[in-house]
Amino acid sequence: MSAAPPLLLSVFATFAVGGAQVRFATLANALGPAFRHAIVAMNGDTACAARLDPSLDVSFPAVPVRKGSLGANVRSFRRTLTTLRPAVLLTHNWGSIEWAIANALPVVPQVHVEDGFGPEERARQIPRRIWLRRLFLRRCTVIVPSQTLLRIAREVWRLPAARLRYVPNGIDLARLAAAAPLRPPGEGPVIGTVAALRAEKALGRLLRAFARLPADPPARLVIVGEGPERPGLEALAAELGLAGRVLFTGHVEDPAGWYRGFDLFALSSDTEQMPLSVLEAMAAGLAVAATDVGDVRAMLAPANAPHVVAKDEAALAGALAALLADPASRAAIGAANREKAARDYARETMIEAWRAILTQAAARG
Repeated sequence: MSAAPPLLLSVFATFAVGGAQVRFATLANALGPAFRHAIVAMNGDTACAARLDPSLDVSFPAVPVRKGSLGANVRSFRRTLTTLRPAVLLTHNWGSIEWAIANALPVVPQVHVEDGFGPEERARQIPRRIWLRRLFLRRCTVIVPSQTLLRIAREVWRLPAARLRYVPNGIDLARLAAAAPLRPPGEGPVIGTVAALRAEKALGRLLRAFARLPADPPARLVIVGEGPERPGLEALAAELGLAGRVLFTGHVEDPAGWYRGFDLFALSSDTEQMPLSVLEAMAAGLAVAATDVGDVRAMLAPANAPHVVAKDEAALAGALAALLADPASRAAIGAANREKAARDYARETMIEAWRAILTQAAARG
């Protein structure tokens, strides 16, 4: 009888639909039967499970989590590691740091991925978190998707360079190209964004920037996504007199059709690293008006650079207005973005990099 495939224990603060979770689902589906999977969602939300191939060997073990009780959690998580004995522990972002502490005297090989920061660290990193990352990620293989995070991991967290892996996010260009375009009813160009409606996405900035745009052409705004900020954003749209010009779609399982229906893409975030939404916009051939966060400027084609601006509603409005006013330039920038996405951010390249890292880690177990 052949041996069972190695078990990958993946830990998320939440397994709701988000960038890190969607990337994991993409990877797990591509790796197929090479791994078995146990997925821990520390808040109990496993909505992204719907994106996993039903043929995968996946379980969702229940692991007790006591909010604010570091000692109890570390003991609980270490018991889980010794019971399950996965070939690899794969942790995601700050919300899983207690698992790194539990594995400080290593039970199993660990791979940790850091995608960026929440709203509490958008201006500066919290010193306690710096020290804990510095202490407990030193023995892990640490994956980062952006050059900005790679610099932080080296210079701020002071992690050993030999432990760091830069793996940019990848995009499925064929999926975007094949989608049927979706557009809201009415006339005029469509500005679109795709985001979880959370504070760090600063979508109020986008609404205020949109309200500043000239009446000609009469643009419309589509906000694809769901989250706790939605009631406040809808109230702000009404306050700004944008009724009928802004569409909140709510959660969309696959937003590819919306990307294909946008005339340009907007990113208004206070903090990002390598946002999948920008990659998907590039793959859809869109020009992008964005705040200058993380690797966004470097991700986009050079022709798009003038439209990457300060975290300011007036600056964002200016970038949007310039792109709306020049359809020919907008189309040329979008084509350059798609070419760069195809050249630099192919999904297959990302998958093979992850496959090599996880396979190597499993071999050490």
